[in-house]
Amino acid sequence: MAYNEKLADRVREKLVVHKKVEEKKMMGGLCFMYKSKMCCGIVKDDLMVRVIASRYNEALSHPYGREMDFTGRPLKGFVFVAPDGFIKEKDLSYWIQMGVEFVDALSPQKKSIKKKLPKQTAIRKKSLASNKSKKK
Repeated sequence: MAYNEKLADRVREKLVVHKKVEEKKMMGGLCFMYKSKMCCGIVKDDLMVRVIASRYNEALSHPYGREMDFTGRPLKGFVFVAPDGFIKEKDLSYWIQMGVEFVDALSPQKKSIKKKLPKQTAIRKKSLASNKSKKK
């Protein structure tokens, strides 16, 4: 589960301008989460990038981009980029921006309104107690 630490440092430098970025070890490497969604990551020496559907073919047409294939089946919307594809800082920025664009294009999730648990518990206890008294 090793990943390229130098590449991780370079990605961190590029993502520092964005708020709400965190890192998680997963998928056999390191993933960068932007707004709690995966935007890019590192698997061994490759850069992994999430790409919106309208730019997926563009990413695959890049000489160093290829379908992400972990299990023998390619994952749509994910692209691996070989190390030669991000040697230059502008190339790394290009790929990272593509991952950020993916997250920004996601529709915002509605926050669920949680009911207060103590009230539900109290109501349930009353209901159970009344059921027991009815059975007697």
